[in-house]
Amino acid sequence: MKVTGKSITNGATITVAIEGSRIAAVTDGGDTDALGGPDVWIAPGFHDLQVNGYGGHDFNAGSWGLDTRVEPAEGFALLQRDLAGHGIALFCPTVITDSVEQMAANLRRIAKAVATDAQLRSGVTGIHLEGPFLSPVEGPRGAHPLEHVRGPDIPLFQRLQDAAEGLIRICTLAPELPGALALIEHLVAAGVVAAIGHTGANAKAIRDAVSAGATLSTHIGNGCHAAIPRHDSYIWEQLACDRLTATLIVDGHHIEPAEARVMVRAKRPERIALISDAVMLAGLPPGRYARGRFEVMPDGHIVLTGTPYLAGASALLDTCIVNAWRWTDMDLAQAVACATEVPARVLDLERKGRIAAGFDADLTLFRIAPDGPMEIIATIVGGRRSDGSDLSDLSESL
Repeated sequence: MKVTGKSITNGATITVAIEGSRIAAVTDGGDTDALGGPDVWIAPGFHDLQVNGYGGHDFNAGSWGLDTRVEPAEGFALLQRDLAGHGIALFCPTVITDSVEQMAANLRRIAKAVATDAQLRSGVTGIHLEGPFLSPVEGPRGAHPLEHVRGPDIPLFQRLQDAAEGLIRICTLAPELPGALALIEHLVAAGVVAAIGHTGANAKAIRDAVSAGATLSTHIGNGCHAAIPRHDSYIWEQLACDRLTATLIVDGHHIEPAEARVMVRAKRPERIALISDAVMLAGLPPGRYARGRFEVMPDGHIVLTGTPYLAGASALLDTCIVNAWRWTDMDLAQAVACATEVPARVLDLERKGRIAAGFDADLTLFRIAPDGPMEIIATIVGGRRSDGSDLSDLSESL
C-alpha cells in the first residue's frame, strides 16, 4: 500500500510506502496511484489516551445502568470502526469507577478481545484505569458513583491489573488520599503511567505525587470543584509543573476557548495530549438514557440529568484537534502532534507517533478547510485501512 499527500510536519508532498504493519519508506513527491492526493494531509494515526465508548458501544459494558444492544466483543469491533471514522487509529480503552467485580469483568472482556482480535490489538495501546481511587468529594468526583469510590490500594490495583492481563498502562488517581503515594510508586515501578485526576489536592500533595513519579494530569480543568482557592490550587500547580503532561478535552464544554489558550501557553504544546473522554452516549440523539440518569443535550454534550455536571464527552479527536488549532496559539502541525507524538511519548512507544521508515504504519489522512470541519479520508491501523461508517439509530432503551 502507498499513500500520498502533504506531510503534517512541513507541508511537503510525500509518498509513504507500507509493507506489512510498518512504514517501509517515505519519499519526496506525489504518486498518482497511491491513496490520498495533493490536498490531503498525512499525519501519524490519531491516538486517544482516554475513550470510554461511542455511539452506543461501550468498553464499560453494564456500568452505570447503561446496556449495549450487542455482545461486548462485537461492540468493541464496532466501536473501533466508529473511532477510525473520526481518524483515531490508536486508543486506550478506559474503564471507569464501578463495583470491583464489574470493573474486573470489563477489564477481562477487553483483554480477551485484544488477545483474539488482531485488528483491535493493533489499535489498543493499553487500558486507562480511571477509578476507583478518586476523590469522594462532590465536584472532584465528577460523575463517578460515590458508592464505588475506593481508597488507593495496591492489592486491589493488582487484582484489576491481573484481570486486565497486564494491559493497564495508565491509572488516574487522587494523590491526596491515604496510600496514594505508595500506589504511585508501585505503578511507576510496574511501568504504568501514574496520572493525577479527579482530585481536590492542595499544591503540596500535587508536588508530592510528582516526586513519587506521577507524570500525567488527567483532563485538567475537569473533575474539580466549581470554585477553587485563588493560590493553593491543584490546577495552578499542575499547569506550572514541567514534569507533568496535561491531557485536555478541547470540546468547548469541558474547557472553553480561553481556558484552552491559557493552558496551552502554560504547558506548551510538547506537554499537551488531546483526548476525547468520549462515552457510550456520544453521537446519540438528544434525550434521557439509563432510566433517566443521563441526558444528551441538544448541542450534544452529556450531563447527569438535572445537574450541571458533565458525564463524559461527546466530541472525538478530529473535533478536538480542530478546536485546539483555532482556539490556541498552536498551528495545525502542533495541534496534530498533541494527538499523535505526545501520546506516544506519554506511553513510551518507540515506533509510534511519527511518519518514518521502520515506524508502525498507523496513519490518518484528512482534509480541512480554514473554516470547516475535518474530513477524514482514511485511517490506517497497523498497515490496514480501517473505515468507519454511520452510527445506527439507537433509542431510549439504552
